[in-house]
Amino acid sequence: MGAFGRVIVMMAIVMLTRVSADPDMLQDLCVADLTSAVKVNGFTCKSNVTAEDFFFAGLAKSGATNNSMGSVVTAANVQKIPGLNTLGVSLSRIDYAPGGLNPPHTHPRATEIVFVLEGALDVGFITTANVLFSKSIKKGEIFVFPKGLVHFQKNNGKVAAAVIAAFNSQLPGTQSIAATLFAASPPVPDNVLTKAFRVGTKEVDKIKSKFAPKS
Repeated sequence: MGAFGRVIVMMAIVMLTRVSADPDMLQDLCVADLTSAVKVNGFTCKSNVTAEDFFFAGLAKSGATNNSMGSVVTAANVQKIPGLNTLGVSLSRIDYAPGGLNPPHTHPRATEIVFVLEGALDVGFITTANVLFSKSIKKGEIFVFPKGLVHFQKNNGKVAAAVIAAFNSQLPGTQSIAATLFAASPPVPDNVLTKAFRVGTKEVDKIKSKFAPKS
């Protein structure tokens, strides 16, 4: 490799080491105008900024887990804290009833790191080579889920559990695998799902019915 080639490689390495989940900010702050009709990558800045734009009390209390999964996610992202716009960080609180599951999902725009507040969880993520990395974690411990990889958390204990999750994105996004495939609108064609999962149409329809909105 010649001198020019080495320079290009070094420049690429430097650029990669500076890559973050969200673009770098170009000013002190850009508080999101969540009511603006202008579409940009993120949110436009508003002019009437107050301290309330940087405040949120929603993670102080546990969320209601009386649902089919026995878990609930309370997000503290730019949609709840407009001051996070362009800052590249956000949090969530996740509460789990005994037996509760945060089902397999991905965050397409962020790596996630969880800190256990209470209880214990069985957690894991799956690589693109279909290798499972899993561990049991308890109060005071931390686990990391790499950006974009499918992961889950399950409370197999007899008491409630809770974590604080941090993300390197103001809006990491969440795609729940089952809901994405079986509750999309318009729906994913049955012939795609039957072939992918090697089941019949009746099985697919039965699963879809579980995700149908309750009337």
